[in-house]
Amino acid sequence: MWKTILRRILIMIPEVIILSILVFLLAKAMPGDPFTGSINPKSDPAQIKHLMKINGLYDPWYQQYWNWVVHLFHGNLGNSYQYQEPVTRLIGGRAQNTLWLALFTMILTYALALPMGVFAGRHEGKIPDTVIRVYTYVTYCIPFFVILVIGIWIFGYVLGWFPTTGSISSEASGWLHTLGSRFYHVLLPAILGALFGTVNIVQYLRSEVIDAKRSDYVRTARAKGVPSKDIYRHHIFRNSLLPIAAFAGYSITGLLNGSIFTETVFSYPGMGLLFVNSISYRDYTVITALVLIYGILNLLGTLLSDIILSVVDPRIRIE
Repeated sequence: MWKTILRRILIMIPEVIILSILVFLLAKAMPGDPFTGSINPKSDPAQIKHLMKINGLYDPWYQQYWNWVVHLFHGNLGNSYQYQEPVTRLIGGRAQNTLWLALFTMILTYALALPMGVFAGRHEGKIPDTVIRVYTYVTYCIPFFVILVIGIWIFGYVLGWFPTTGSISSEASGWLHTLGSRFYHVLLPAILGALFGTVNIVQYLRSEVIDAKRSDYVRTARAKGVPSKDIYRHHIFRNSLLPIAAFAGYSITGLLNGSIFTETVFSYPGMGLLFVNSISYRDYTVITALVLIYGILNLLGTLLSDIILSVVDPRIRIE
C-alpha cells in the first residue's frame, strides 16, 4: 500500500507542473494590470509602466514562469501587489480561518448526514423517511448562495443570534475568550454549509441501507436471531459507508476549495474571500498561488479517498 501511495505521489508531480503552467498562463491572460487604480485613479501612465517594468511584468511569459518557479522552491511566492506583504504570510494568515470553517462544517455535515441517512433507509416509506427525502430534494433545488443569503438574513439580521461578518470579535482578549469568539463567528456559516452538504451523503447512504437490508448476509443474520440493532450496527452501516468513504477525500478538500461562496457572503477573512478580492485587483501573485494550492488539494483528495476506502473495507487494496 505504501508503495502505491508513493507511486501516486510521484505521478502527481507532472500533474502539478502542468497545472502550474496553466494557472500561470491563465492569470497572465486576464485583462488589466495590478497597478491601474491601486495607486491613484489619476496616476501617470508612465509611472504605471515603470512599475510594470521593474516587477518584470513585461518579460516573456516563460521567463516570468521560470522566475516564479525558482522563487517557489525557495518558499517565496512573491509579494502581493494589493496588500503589500509576502504571499506566503498573507495566505498563511487566511488559511487558519478557512481551516476552522472547513473543520466545523465537516464535523456538522457528517454528524447530521450519517444518522439521517441510516434512519431514512431503516424506515423506508414511512413518515420520517418522507420528511428527510423532502428536505434533501428542497435543499438540493436551492442554490447554495441563496441558502447562505437566507440564513444570514434570518439568523444574523432579523433574529440577531449570530454575527454577520468577520472571524473574531475586536474586543476578544485572552485565549478562552478568543476561542469562544472564533467559534461564535464560524458557527452560522458552518451550520448552513453542513445543511447543504448533507444532501448527497443522506441520499447515497439511504439507498445503500435499503439495498443492504435486502442482502443475503442480512437475511442470514436475521435467521440466526441476531438483534436488529446489531445487524444495523455491525453489518448494514459498515457496508453502506463504502460509497460515502469513496467521496470523503473529495469532501474534505472540497470544503477548503468551496469556501469561496461562504466567505464572500459572510465577509469571512479566509482563502476564499482573498481569492475573490485578488481577482478584482488583478493580484497575479496571490491568484496563481491560491489556484495552485486548490489544484494540489484536489489531487490529494483523490489519493485520500482511495486510502479511506481501503481502510473502511479491508478487502479493497489500491494498486
